[in-house]
Amino acid sequence: MSTFTIFLILIIAVCFLLVLVIMVQNPKGGGLSSSFGGGGSQVVGGVKKTGDFLDKSTWILSALLIVLILASNIALKGNFSDSESKLLQGSDIEETVPEAVPEEVPVAPTSTNNTSDSL
Repeated sequence: MSTFTIFLILIIAVCFLLVLVIMVQNPKGGGLSSSFGGGGSQVVGGVKKTGDFLDKSTWILSALLIVLILASNIALKGNFSDSESKLLQGSDIEETVPEAVPEEVPVAPTSTNNTSDSL
């Protein structure tokens, strides 16, 4: 497997995790923490901090996604550097243009008969 393929798999995994973390959050502030704790001081097992955990994990996953995308771009450029240089140098390219062009080009014969006169 190439380096770019590994980065691509990691990017897809991070995107999936990011979607899951965002879907768990409630846009109005309730989210996962309100469904477990109910609210206020009656918090069991530290569920009050769930909102902070989801916020931090969203930021961490989004930063990781940006880093992976930039790294995959570098890996992609590294894979194509050899093939580009061969194309730019002109090696392994067959020439399709003939070496000599004929000076005179034969002209197709034109008919002097007018077909509209015969009708």
